[in-house]
Amino acid sequence: MNIILRPFQKDDIPALESIIRKTWKYDELCSPKTAALLAKVFLSSCLTNYTFSQVAVLGNRPVGILLGNYKPEHHCPFVCRFRQATALIQLYLHKEGRKTMKIFQSVSGMDKKLLEETHKTYPAELALFAVDPVCRGKGVGKQLFQKFLCYMQKKKADSFYLYTDTSCNYGFYEHQGMTRRGEQKKTFLIEGQKADMCFFLYDFQMTEDAVKTPAI
Repeated sequence: MNIILRPFQKDDIPALESIIRKTWKYDELCSPKTAALLAKVFLSSCLTNYTFSQVAVLGNRPVGILLGNYKPEHHCPFVCRFRQATALIQLYLHKEGRKTMKIFQSVSGMDKKLLEETHKTYPAELALFAVDPVCRGKGVGKQLFQKFLCYMQKKKADSFYLYTDTSCNYGFYEHQGMTRRGEQKKTFLIEGQKADMCFFLYDFQMTEDAVKTPAI
């Protein structure tokens, strides 16, 4: 595949919202309208939390994204905060949206607890990592991940962390050399059905040989 990697552009938003919606299976949680709003809220929130971006493009179509945040240099422009607030308002205008957001707020609380329990202060976070399901297993994720490692190396950051869960291909991170530092189980009630999930915190310790030439 002729994959091109480049920084995030505003025009990428619709395609990236679609990828997020499919990756986290939002349509299994709620109606299509609410699923679309959830994806908008999630992406807009992630775009308030990055200093590094790479979008994988195949034939002019975004098929993957990675956002990383090197915290000492982070500054969020007002336009990103405004976009996030607008998305949240749109979601909260709907009863189903308010109900679904309670789940995400619960997850956010668990993430914070997982980080606190590491008793570590990390200089960076891998804030968003998603690849279109049709492109998984074809080296796109590895290319994006290696780009972020190069960025971390240039910043002389010694480590970074990320949050993930059992709805994602979390085994990918272990294959890239990341270590699970925390785990939390949670049962949700979705559409009258119980859903058991595990939430994880992984970290990566930078070494001299961490950066490799990505597979193409």
